[in-house]
Amino acid sequence: MPDQRKTDWQALAQDGAFDVVVVGGGVNGIGTYRELALQGLRVLLVERGDFASGCSAAPSRMIHGGLRYLENGEFDLVRESLQERDALLRNAPHMVRPLPTLIPIASVFSGLFNSAASFLGVGGKPKPRGAVPIRLGLALYDWLTRHRRLMPQHSFSGPAGTRAMWPELTPKARFSAIYHDAWIGYPERLCIEMLRDVARDAPGSVALNYVEITPEGAGFTLRDALTGACLPVQPKLIVNATGAWLDETARSLGGLPQARMVEGTKGSHLILDNPALFAALRGHMAYFENEDGRVCIVFPFHDRVLAGSTDIRVTTPGRVACEVEERDYILGALQGIFPEIPVRADQIVFSYSGIRPLPQSDQDFTGRISRGHDLRELPGAVPQLCMIGGKWTTFRAFAEQVTDAVLTHLGRARRVETLTRAIGGGAGFDAGALRAELSHLPPARADHLISRYGSVAGTVARACTADDRPLSPATAYSRDEIAHLIRSEYVQHLSDLALRRTDLAISGLLSAEIIASLAEVLAEVRSLTEAQITQQISELEQELARFHGVSAVTLTTRDTQRRAQCGSVRKHA
Repeated sequence: MPDQRKTDWQALAQDGAFDVVVVGGGVNGIGTYRELALQGLRVLLVERGDFASGCSAAPSRMIHGGLRYLENGEFDLVRESLQERDALLRNAPHMVRPLPTLIPIASVFSGLFNSAASFLGVGGKPKPRGAVPIRLGLALYDWLTRHRRLMPQHSFSGPAGTRAMWPELTPKARFSAIYHDAWIGYPERLCIEMLRDVARDAPGSVALNYVEITPEGAGFTLRDALTGACLPVQPKLIVNATGAWLDETARSLGGLPQARMVEGTKGSHLILDNPALFAALRGHMAYFENEDGRVCIVFPFHDRVLAGSTDIRVTTPGRVACEVEERDYILGALQGIFPEIPVRADQIVFSYSGIRPLPQSDQDFTGRISRGHDLRELPGAVPQLCMIGGKWTTFRAFAEQVTDAVLTHLGRARRVETLTRAIGGGAGFDAGALRAELSHLPPARADHLISRYGSVAGTVARACTADDRPLSPATAYSRDEIAHLIRSEYVQHLSDLALRRTDLAISGLLSAEIIASLAEVLAEVRSLTEAQITQQISELEQELARFHGVSAVTLTTRDTQRRAQCGSVRKHA
């Protein structure tokens, strides 16, 4: 198989003219690249790091309508978010799944006038939400989806029902409500699947990670961070989709914004190995208010528990990590909602943090800042369209908005609608049929492939040879499977594999032994020298320690614990 990156670079060398260059390979940039390319435009997507490695790798993993946005009076945003949530449930059913959600409620009327305060521009944190405003909000939530209902309507329980259903819940919860939203298992993988769809359906367009773009003369120059090679490109338009870095990118590309367009808030999350908490949730997310008015979440994430999040205003974009104070904040919130279940720092197997790219706002309470999206044009020899705000759930709608503006600018007509267009392994997804196709494999291996690759699980299985073997006894990932990902999914670094193409890191399974196995496969497929692969291992270990709370000692300890457990099993067999 030819190296796709070399092929794409050669295509750029032969023809650097593009209708649009999209700068920024997060979910908004990739969604826009997909939307534009499907209209018959020649599009170039450039990302200076790996695809989906910024804020798009640090969401709460929720695909939701935004219940609390109703309080801000953002009815159009909620309507759009619910439409996009339902579209993702249909278009990517292998990754986006329903999530029943519990709201614990401590009072009756409190918070009834939060919406009025927001409408009147009253600052400060909202009052705690009581039973009446929550029931009104959920009724409106259900009403907005009445014509295309995919999930059950909300339900409400009084004190007796709440205590019977949720015995571990804080006794402060006098009532409870259940409604449904959705969650996404592998958000970074969905981004890669969109890129692969474009490569198949619009081969004239090109996507490159680890590439930077700078103005030069009447055009722009691309620099490949991996090789140092440079090439000129000449776009008619630029779409700036760099999220929290939007303003800095706008200036670096020659735009002159009159005022700052984006500000950020930092959101941190924890992944915990806490079986008691996992069981107490009963397959639900708990969506609750902490003492400071911040809405927090906790839900079963695969076989772990995901909890978050913080919402801290930041002034300078950059790579961020969950700090000790944030960790303690989240653990304290969990202990408050499930007071009888021990929740400790040593149960954390992974942490992550990102900067939400929100529209510039004067709100003093960050929870009131809009999660909506907008588009601003900066004039120039090559006009720049800047994507302001947005969230994971609404990436397709935002991309559609941008594409309509681009098509108007270029005098072109829309060819394709994407609201009902399947993404990647969501096309023709049928779990039963896939299990039958993979019946020659052990059930656990088949389930592993189906849950991560959807309808293309068979393709991945066929890429694995008869003598294939697991990376480690601790994981279902195999060496041939990883080699297939390296060849077909834009993998350049070891961190791409450990953090984004697989769930090895976020699941808490990643260990020194697994990293060594990943490195062996990468070195073989990419023909890396021993020095190069040693450097990549070191860089990954540093990244895990600095940004995800996973030290080198933790990585080796996991191997030691696994061997001890295997020895204990053999001893008692």
